[in-house]
Amino acid sequence: MIHITLPDGSVKQYESPVTGYEIAKDISPRLAKEVLSVSVNDELWDLQRQITADANIKLHKWDDKEGQHAFWHSSAHLMAEAIEALYPGTKFGIGPAIDSGFYYDVDLPQGQVIAEKDLPLIEKKMLELARQKNDIVRSDISKDEAIAMFEKKGDEYKVELISELEDGTISLYSQGNFTDLCRGPHLPNTELIKAIKLTSIAGAYWRGNEKNKMLTRVYGITFPKAKLLDEYLVLMEEAKKRDHRKIGKEMDLFTFSQDVGMGLPLWMPKGAQLREQLETFLKKVQKQFGYEQVLTPHIGDVKLYKTSGHYDKYGKDSFQPIHTPQEGEEYLLKPMNCPHHCEIYKARPRSYKDLPIRYAEFGTVYRYEQSGELHGLTRVRGFTQDDAHIFCTPDQLKDEFKKVIDIIFIIFKALEFNDYTAQISLRDPKNTEKYIGSDENWEKAERAIVEAAAEKGLRTVTETGEAAFYGPKLDFMIKDAVGRSWQLGTIQVDYNLPERFELEYTGADNQKHRPIMIHRAPFGSMERFVAVLIEHTAGKFPLWLTPEQVVVLPISEKFNDYARKVSNILNISDIRTVVDDRNEKIGRKIRDNELKRIPYLLIVGEKEEADQSVSIRRQGQGDKGSMSIDDFARLIKNEVEEQLASIY
Repeated sequence: MIHITLPDGSVKQYESPVTGYEIAKDISPRLAKEVLSVSVNDELWDLQRQITADANIKLHKWDDKEGQHAFWHSSAHLMAEAIEALYPGTKFGIGPAIDSGFYYDVDLPQGQVIAEKDLPLIEKKMLELARQKNDIVRSDISKDEAIAMFEKKGDEYKVELISELEDGTISLYSQGNFTDLCRGPHLPNTELIKAIKLTSIAGAYWRGNEKNKMLTRVYGITFPKAKLLDEYLVLMEEAKKRDHRKIGKEMDLFTFSQDVGMGLPLWMPKGAQLREQLETFLKKVQKQFGYEQVLTPHIGDVKLYKTSGHYDKYGKDSFQPIHTPQEGEEYLLKPMNCPHHCEIYKARPRSYKDLPIRYAEFGTVYRYEQSGELHGLTRVRGFTQDDAHIFCTPDQLKDEFKKVIDIIFIIFKALEFNDYTAQISLRDPKNTEKYIGSDENWEKAERAIVEAAAEKGLRTVTETGEAAFYGPKLDFMIKDAVGRSWQLGTIQVDYNLPERFELEYTGADNQKHRPIMIHRAPFGSMERFVAVLIEHTAGKFPLWLTPEQVVVLPISEKFNDYARKVSNILNISDIRTVVDDRNEKIGRKIRDNELKRIPYLLIVGEKEEADQSVSIRRQGQGDKGSMSIDDFARLIKNEVEEQLASIY
């Protein structure tokens, strides 16, 4: 008999072996119909895989991301089976589940392509195969057998993957006439896949290497009910309207130039104003929490990043070293700000009375992302982090960590990110060589994060293996207005960089001690944060933040001078105002400026000039009557003050 411990702590006994499906059926026949996968000792398994020893398990349904992972992983195989049937001779790269759906990289026979118009045909074939209700069967296989099998098929991609695996760890999954190399997990059979939508096609270099062959990547998503697909398509249509690249162009916020370089955004005046408002806001909050601003250069000696460990971890994703005329002198565009902040801390002796020290910087860093992975502002090669590093004593750690959580609460409230979960990211105890630092320090750091999150009442999930290489972290996962998840805001505890840089402070015992370092970036990066903010708000920012709060629209050229007078009065009152004095009809001006998401449109003509007033139009709300310029200025100032007062 073996003992199975359920999430509520209850224990059930079963004769060995037993499967996750059998356990679900024993608990409830209805549960057995809904369950999609099972975690066994925190490892995700198929429902049909045999459990032969005592274990902690958790059963996953569609609403669990682990259930969706198995569902979409199986859907990737189903799509591959359909493509193989429609395009015989296709070779297959990788086909993982992703946050929303799945993809498969395929190498089509010479002369054949998959275009957008072909996707409905593949969808139809997938549904036909799903309705065959084929079981998805796992089989373990030796390395030699696996290589021989895929060499016979002529699939060099699978052979390459297998050659890097250890014998005894290789498994295949089969359904119908399709067999694939895969570690799983998968659904019990294809019957559960009821609704299918293939969403897009892209090119992808094999293994992300530009020197390798370009494969065809087909993206898709599936659901257990047609209704869920319909709801998803409505949300995706809304997401297209909110695309930050589209809105950013309409609002004239940022641009890219091939001559400047891929993945290097250029901020237009309005975008720069938006960033400045965000920076000013966060600096004000940070000042209340005792932070000091610092500035560091965009480059650093290679030795600095070798000391920190970033050279080993980010070297492949960084730009190549900069060589100076001095022989042997090498610099890197900085991939992270933290080594520079360590050197500022180290610049003079520190006492326990000086701690905590909190250094903050909007520091620009550089990573060489593959061109195929670049995407608007969400994936770039140069980005600015709202970075800060706190140096503190062990006794101060938990309080400092909780204060950072308080800062993130303020930001989320200010920008109406109301739906979020905190992810506690721990190291993988089975693969500790990926991380630097002692077991003792890792245990202390992980315990501090877990306790601080609990004391702040955060809704949390724990992800083993997702820690940074130097320490555990707390990541904030927010849901935007159309239900998509984004990682915004991170706090990390680090015992290791202080060790590597030999940072010290003199304690009350007059002995030397190592400080603990907290890394934190509430926005994450300014570029990614702005992209998410644009899509969350559809470009309709709160009045205190929006780069242009007011636009004055003269109804004809005769009133341009009065429009400029109104603008000057409002700008003197620190109300961000512009004039649209184009020789266009007023209806056209209103439509164009509504598209720019400017909150207030002021229409001025003969009556307004005579009365020294303005006619007010509110974005999305229509006409709001007229009032004097001074009264309007007070209206705007009061609205901004009320918004900011509700934040603090």
